Amino acid sequence: MAVTEPAPAPPLAAHEGILRRQSLRESAARTYARSLPIVPVRARGLTIEGADGRRYLDCLSGAGTLALGHNHPVVLEAIKKVIDSGAPLHVLDLATPVKDAFTTELFATLPREFADDARIQFCGPAGTDAVEAAFTLVRAATGRSGLLAFTGAYHGMTAGALAASGGAEDVRVTRLPFPQDYRCPFGTGGERGAELAARWTESVLDDPKSGTPAPAGMILEPVQGEGGVNPAPDGWMRRMREITAARSIPLIADEVQTGVGRTGAFWAVEHSGVVPDVMVLSKAIGGSLPLAVIVYRSGLDTWQPGAHAGTFRGNQLAMAAGTATLAYVRENRLAERAGVLGARMLARLRGLAASHPSIGDVRGRGLMIGVELVDPEAAPMGVGGEAPPDPVLATAVQQECLRRGLIVELGGRHSTVVRLLPPLTLTDEQATAVVDRLADALAAAERSPHRRTATGSIR
Repeated sequence: MAVTEPAPAPPLAAHEGILRRQSLRESAARTYARSLPIVPVRARGLTIEGADGRRYLDCLSGAGTLALGHNHPVVLEAIKKVIDSGAPLHVLDLATPVKDAFTTELFATLPREFADDARIQFCGPAGTDAVEAAFTLVRAATGRSGLLAFTGAYHGMTAGALAASGGAEDVRVTRLPFPQDYRCPFGTGGERGAELAARWTESVLDDPKSGTPAPAGMILEPVQGEGGVNPAPDGWMRRMREITAARSIPLIADEVQTGVGRTGAFWAVEHSGVVPDVMVLSKAIGGSLPLAVIVYRSGLDTWQPGAHAGTFRGNQLAMAAGTATLAYVRENRLAERAGVLGARMLARLRGLAASHPSIGDVRGRGLMIGVELVDPEAAPMGVGGEAPPDPVLATAVQQECLRRGLIVELGGRHSTVVRLLPPLTLTDEQATAVVDRLADALAAAERSPHRRTATGSIR
């Protein structure tokens, strides 16, 4: 009996081969590529086209980097202009006309009281390096070493930034409660929860037996992004400013993800009227290219030359793209537009909760939106008695979104918050399409007969 040779395997499509090679070659630490197995080849505005020919609405936007979406004409023109001019693309921290234009435009967008007495330090190209620079700055200025940070925080992946983030295991900072309406650590939420969080902070700082010496600085996010899209109450922000100012503690505002109009104000601290001592800026300020800076009160400018340095501080293309982005957002009032459109999307999403008990909470500010998914059939948990988070459902919703051509990210403590970070150029029609696709994806994920809940039961 003749042995039949097995049929040859069909050739992989080009994009499948790319994905396979990525999984073989890249490290186990890769993140977005695991949940978003697509191969982008073209992009414009909100839309990405994959190598498989499918189109997607991108509500990840480079984790908030793309304020104007993909390949905006003003950004491309700014980059081309520098390339065509013959200007040097790498200059360390030397002065250039491109850098001067960027600094001038950036300072024009900052709160006036802050900008009039500010200095800027160009850092390595990632936001985490700017966080490290901020820590180095306040430690040099105060002569102290400790730091104050908050539960749920995320400030980056380098050693100092990671230690100040909520997931740190080797804790070298004093961790303070961040006020939340949903899953409030005190079980109250609202103004009462924010007041208790502020009182806790004062107690830790003023109690000689708290084990917390006078710190070099306090770092906070006006809206926690990776922590689950938790907006800081404006009143609480003002209390933190009062508490730190009264004790000569520099206040560091991490605006890496909240800046450049994302929350409905050009800088998120403007909602509360708080003027920090240091602002950490990255992501959108580079117009889609790597750029990070800190801007700080001149009285802190006591460090020595080279106290914080880096080879790639002089990214001319990013500065040009950033100048164009900052100017476009300012001139076209896109921050105000983000506030209006974000409020509309939040209202629609909150309306879905009435027919979807798996929506535990909808929150956000401007076009920084989060939908927390829970298991409504499981026993309540925590001091507030909320339903437990449902990470399996959240993953299923993300996958169903991708099937419908919508790219979303997950965040929060249990990766159960569906995050929306669309570009500020989002149109009314696109905003409607985003919410429609998310609603359809949620309904499909809830109907899945094989979905296992967070508590292990099968629905």
